Amino acid sequence: MKQFMDKDFCLTSETAKTLFHDYASKMPIIDYHCHLSPKEIWEDRRFNNITEVWLGGDHYKWRLMRANGVDEKYITGDAPDHDKFIKYAETLEKCIGNPVHQWSHLELKTYFGYEKALNSGTAEEVWKLCNEKLADPAFSARGIMKMSNVKLVCTTDDPVDSLEYHEKIKADESFDIQVLPAWRPDRIVNIEKPDFADYVNKLAKAADTEIVCIKCVKRALKTRLDFFAAHGCKLADHGIDYVPYVPCTEAEASEIFKKAYAGGEVTAEEAAKYKTHMLLFFGAEYAQRNWAMQLHYGCKRNNNGYMFRQLGPDTGYDCILNGAPGPQLADFLNALATDNTLPRTIIYSLDPNDNAVIETIMGCFQNSDAVGKLQHGSAWWFNDHKDGMEAQMKSLANEGILGNFIGMLTDSRSFLSYPRHEYFRRIMCNLIADFVENGEYPWDEKILGRMVQDISYNNAVRYFGF
Repeated sequence: MKQFMDKDFCLTSETAKTLFHDYASKMPIIDYHCHLSPKEIWEDRRFNNITEVWLGGDHYKWRLMRANGVDEKYITGDAPDHDKFIKYAETLEKCIGNPVHQWSHLELKTYFGYEKALNSGTAEEVWKLCNEKLADPAFSARGIMKMSNVKLVCTTDDPVDSLEYHEKIKADESFDIQVLPAWRPDRIVNIEKPDFADYVNKLAKAADTEIVCIKCVKRALKTRLDFFAAHGCKLADHGIDYVPYVPCTEAEASEIFKKAYAGGEVTAEEAAKYKTHMLLFFGAEYAQRNWAMQLHYGCKRNNNGYMFRQLGPDTGYDCILNGAPGPQLADFLNALATDNTLPRTIIYSLDPNDNAVIETIMGCFQNSDAVGKLQHGSAWWFNDHKDGMEAQMKSLANEGILGNFIGMLTDSRSFLSYPRHEYFRRIMCNLIADFVENGEYPWDEKILGRMVQDISYNNAVRYFGF
C-alpha cells in the first residue's frame, strides 16, 4: 500500500518520478485563464479563515456538499464559517476518487504543511492550523501567488471594464507578477439574453460613442479592443453553447441587432446568424492584433431555475451539453482561414466525446504561423481529473503533437488553486513515462525533460508571446 498523497503521488514508475521531480516540478506557473479578481490582487486581500479562501465562490466544493445533503445555509448561506468548514470536511471524507479530494489535500500540504487526511475527525485540527497560518501577512493574495511560483496570470474581463486595477498593479513596482486582462465579450454576443439592450448601452458609454447599428457595435468594440491591447491584453475568451456557423450579410446582422436592441425577440436562427457574424468579426480583429482566441463550449448553464433565482449564475448548477456540431466549428475556422484572418486558437469542449473531433479539425488548419497554432485546451471543468486529463492528452498524442501542448490553467476564482498545476504535471509526466515504459518512445532524458518543461511552462510563454 502506497502512503496517502506522498511525494510520488500519481507517479507509478521511476521514469515518471524523474520527469516530475527533476524537470516539471521546478517550472514556474503561467495561469493564462483564471477568474481571480484584479481588485483583490491590487488590495492584497487577507483572509480571516480557511473557509473564506477555500469555500468562497468554489462551486466544485458546493456541488459535493449538496450531493451530501448539506443544507444550503452551510454552503452559500449565513451559517458561521467554522460550521461551513466542518460540513465540508464531513463531505470530503466520502469523496474517494474525486479530484476535489486530491486538490484539497495538495493545497493543505503545499500551503499549510498538513500531510494527514481532512475528515470529520481532523476538521478542528485543520481549522486551527490553517487559520493560524492565514494570520501570517505572507498569506495574503499576493503572498500566496508568490509562494506558488506564479509568474503571470490572465484574468477574465468584460469589454466595458475600466481595467483600473490592472493599471494599479502594473504601476506597483513592489509586485513582480504580471497580471494581464483577457477579453471576454460574451454579453455582446449573447443577443438572445434579456439584458442585451442594457449591455449595448453600457458598451456605448464605455466606448464614448452612439450605437444604433451593427457597424456602430463593431466601431465601439474596436475602441475597446485597442484599450485592452494598450493594457497588455494578448488573448480573448468566448464562453458559448457551441461554435456556430450560419453566415449572413452585414446588413442582415444589423437588422437582427436592431430588432433585439429594440426589445424584440430573436429566433434561434437569427441568433445563430448574429453570433456567427460577430465571432467572425472578433476572429479577424484578434488576428490583426496577434491575440489568441479561446473557445469554451459545451456547457448547459443554470439548470436549476429555483436556485438560479436564489443565487444567480456560477453557483454549481451547470452540466455538460453534448452534441456540439463539429461541422459548424470546422466551417467557422475555415471561413477565417479563407480570409487569412484565423488567429491562434484554443478549443475547449466540456463534452469529452468531442476530443477526437477537435483534434482532427485542428489538423486541417495548422501551419507555419505558429508552432501548434491551433490548440486543444486542457481538460476543462468537469474533465479536469485524472481520467479526463489523460483522455485529452492521449487524444492529442494520437492525432497531433503532444509536445507542443500549452498545458494547464486553473480556471479558478481561488488563490489556493495553483496546486492544480502540480496535479496536472504529475499526471502528464506519468502518462509520458508510460509511453517510455511500454517501449513506445525511447528513453532520452534530455528530450523528455525538455518536453515536460515545455508543456508545463515554456510552450505557453512562446505561444502567447508573454
